[in-house]
Amino acid sequence: MMPWSTPFPGPIVLPDGTEIVTLRDAGAYITNLPKSQHDSAPWQNAMHVLIQAADHGGPIEFARLGMMQALYPKGTPVYHSVDKDPKWRNRTKLSRDR
Repeated sequence: MMPWSTPFPGPIVLPDGTEIVTLRDAGAYITNLPKSQHDSAPWQNAMHVLIQAADHGGPIEFARLGMMQALYPKGTPVYHSVDKDPKWRNRTKLSRDR
């Protein structure tokens, strides 16, 4: 088991510029979020991996990744249609199509 005072390998920089250094800092940050945000899936996952790291000896890097994913979520993936493919992809014809 790791204590909650265990530091992350590198500090996590929050959007407002402050830093989260330990597991305890991360847990306090999550518990102080508004309820609607706190109950969202990314933040629940972040809290789960924090607890796993502190209470059950889980990898601290997973806790850091969970926090980073919750703080800075990726946008929705963009799927391009075939019509938008670059022209260079289909520039040459196959020998069977000539």
